[in-house]
Amino acid sequence: MRKITKAGVLTRVANARQKLGRRIAAAPAETKNDHLAASFAKYLERREGRTFVGFPSRWRVDHPAFDAPAPIAVVMHVYFTDLVPELIRELKAIPVPFDLFVTNASGTNVTLEGLEETACRNHRLVDVENRGRDIWPMVQLVNAGWLDDYDLIFKLHTKKSEWRESHELEGTGEEWKQGFYRDLLGSPENVSDIISGILENPHIGTVTSNGSICGPEHWGGDLEITGELLRRLVVPQDPNALRFPSGSIYWIRGFILQGLRALQLDAPDFEDEAGQIDGTTAHAVERLIGILAAEAGFETVERSEITADVALDSDALTQRLANPQPIARAVAYYLPQYHPFTENNAWWGEGFTEWTNVAKARPMFLGHNQPLLPSDLGFYDLRLDEVRERQTELANGVGIGAFMYYYYWFSGTKLMDMPIERLHQSDLDQPFCIMWANENWTRRWDGASKHVLIAQEYEKVSAEQFIEDVMHLLKDRRYVRVDGGALLAVYRIAQMPDYPKVLEHWRKRAREEGVGELHIVAVDVGASFDGLQSSYEAAGVQGFIAFPPHNHKYYPANRHGLEVSLDLHGNIFDYHEMVRDAERRHINDFPDNDYPGAMVNFDNTARRQYEPDLWHGSNPYTFRRWLRSAANAVADRDPDHRIVIINAWNEWAEGAVLEPSHRFGRSYLRAVRSALH
Repeated sequence: MRKITKAGVLTRVANARQKLGRRIAAAPAETKNDHLAASFAKYLERREGRTFVGFPSRWRVDHPAFDAPAPIAVVMHVYFTDLVPELIRELKAIPVPFDLFVTNASGTNVTLEGLEETACRNHRLVDVENRGRDIWPMVQLVNAGWLDDYDLIFKLHTKKSEWRESHELEGTGEEWKQGFYRDLLGSPENVSDIISGILENPHIGTVTSNGSICGPEHWGGDLEITGELLRRLVVPQDPNALRFPSGSIYWIRGFILQGLRALQLDAPDFEDEAGQIDGTTAHAVERLIGILAAEAGFETVERSEITADVALDSDALTQRLANPQPIARAVAYYLPQYHPFTENNAWWGEGFTEWTNVAKARPMFLGHNQPLLPSDLGFYDLRLDEVRERQTELANGVGIGAFMYYYYWFSGTKLMDMPIERLHQSDLDQPFCIMWANENWTRRWDGASKHVLIAQEYEKVSAEQFIEDVMHLLKDRRYVRVDGGALLAVYRIAQMPDYPKVLEHWRKRAREEGVGELHIVAVDVGASFDGLQSSYEAAGVQGFIAFPPHNHKYYPANRHGLEVSLDLHGNIFDYHEMVRDAERRHINDFPDNDYPGAMVNFDNTARRQYEPDLWHGSNPYTFRRWLRSAANAVADRDPDHRIVIINAWNEWAEGAVLEPSHRFGRSYLRAVRSALH
């Protein structure tokens, strides 16, 4: 007979809790909405262990990218083929070059006769299943990335809406359709006015015809479905705040559609077609367009609400659309720990890189985005120059002006400097700067004084010596400069003994070496994390740079419905509340010397599995609003000081990632482009 001991009981209880915790983390969501095709539970079950595609995979081979995309896109869905000729005629009103994407669910061949008489530059016609009305075909274009090149899109479809007469709605289906044509197309002058008005007013996200915006009285049978879809993005649902463009014909900012990739919508989410006029996923997504536009910081307006001070001609419109000007330059933090090196091999095992942490993470509650895995770039190795080339291409495409490399220097010992040295030796056109990550390197990845692997020992080698080891980088022609001075950030500035003296020495040596002046900034980490505790002048720095979540307000998340694992002993915070607090800070006299920032997310489950700090609710739409708020805070400054900081480009083990992922695709990159331009 087994002897019963207190230690044995505790061990068995702990084991039971661990098993139960794993079951809770993997449990399906509440079953009350299982009757819905797009229920959250079915979505979680479907994505388990699978790679999301969301469009016919043959498109990758059959339809290569256009060599020279036009400034705008037109998305046209065809079901009633007899209406195609009139749609082509109406498109003659668009006075600027456009690319046309046609989805054909008619089951018959479609010809685009007369298209050559329009401003269409490129066109693509694909046959699709008659499923999800005009919405699922459009979402497939989004999932395939075909709409990523366009900041402005016009969406229309072969509309009849014959059901209106039998439902006592004002106007016939024909009258409603003609209203869309009249208000949103009609003439080149009308379209020029619309596009000019959108370009002048950055708050406008969607423009629809007069009388076509609907509110909460038009939820119909779509409230539940919309709520299930919003759970995928962790966007709160306010039933009283609905405002959406009915009829699904509108001019729209590209990002509002591009961001739909983050929903991971797939064919099973959409019901079989049975003539439904309400209560389907397609109708819910129609409402989501308005909800997500608002979440991103945009307004939905009718044609009569949009005016332009000056209606630009077609050439001027084409130029403005093709070359949007950024209101700020973004600098993204960059982690260089994606290659093996001697110290990590010794501490963690041969071949260890950050990817080792990333791949082992496991979800701790329903919908938890773990493991967060890379897509386009894969598990890359920074020993390869082509990785930096591809990263630069992605960053340049959305307006990220530079990477701020974390620079690890421990009393003269450098770690992970290979990637930036390879960049320095190359001719790659990638602007960069550095942030001295002057904290201890620990087993818990927290910079604390326990479990130290390699420490900052200022008494061993003075911090004054640091400048000598980075001088060659500061001289690089690509190094970021502000007011002519090389931008140099320090993470935990007050940790350095007599740091004003150290900074003055750095400045002196930079001048002596021909670098010129330094523009030194302190990372805004707060006093408790060895942040700046005195005035700029006394410290010898020019300002703060943001590094959220550091020194931002933390709000506990509501855990209701998350079914959190019993094994989780960390913290879950509310991303939306942090964003709202940051927006208030940006609006209320943000200091002129400080550089605001936005955080993609923070979730270090990959490093600390059961004791993480994580923020719940990050999604591309809310992030876009936060980053735009930061950009607006610096928009009135002189160009050199219009800098915003993003955490981060590639902090995969902390969930702060702009790079494409299996979960979000390129949605966060598109959010950056939308926020900055």
